[in-house]
Amino acid sequence: MASGCSSNAPQAITGAGAVPEAPVKLKLYCFWRSSCSQRVRIALNLKGLEYEYKPVNLLTNEQSDPEFERLNPIKYVPALVDGDTVIADSFAILLYLEDVYPQHPLLPQDPQKRALNIQIASIVGSSIQPLQNYPALNFIEEKLDSNEAIKWTQHHINRGFTALEKLLKGCNTTYATGNEIQLADVFLEPQIYGGIKRFGIDMSIYPVLARLHEAYMEHPAFLAALPEKQPDAPSS
Repeated sequence: MASGCSSNAPQAITGAGAVPEAPVKLKLYCFWRSSCSQRVRIALNLKGLEYEYKPVNLLTNEQSDPEFERLNPIKYVPALVDGDTVIADSFAILLYLEDVYPQHPLLPQDPQKRALNIQIASIVGSSIQPLQNYPALNFIEEKLDSNEAIKWTQHHINRGFTALEKLLKGCNTTYATGNEIQLADVFLEPQIYGGIKRFGIDMSIYPVLARLHEAYMEHPAFLAALPEKQPDAPSS
């Protein structure tokens, strides 16, 4: 409500030559089929953050380009640029987003639930995904053949899914650790989706994970992050 008093504070000049400063846009360097990239896209969507999509084609070794190597010396996707800040590794990116952009928090305040979210994320990020990434599969194909690479991947995904199913036994909430999407969900869905689409994992033996997958596939933030909806995805 106006007080009727005049203010001596300097007013913003909106005349000629005054250009409002646009917020720095996030840049996400990623590959359409990368589950690690998919995690970050989901989180950005949940937090309502706009970003510039910067494709890095892993199939043509674009990750070895000197420009990208400067962003991430280990040459993995994703990498996030936020102004002068560069963060590589999806887990580090997600924790950064949680600190800097706290809207739609991914980690609960309750210590037990927070630990459960981190445990689930770590199982996916440390015990499943690294064993199915391109360097691992290419090495196995070179030493053996592509069929053995698929068997290797299926073995490790099933091993991880068995552990996750046990960990989530009795889960009756909409999502993995509650009725709000949290960090565990951001890690789970890309792994489940990739397991089904790329590696033919039978989800009927993982009823909790299968139910969660159905819930994720109804959420706009997850749907927009799907691999096939990305600008660098093949058209057919």
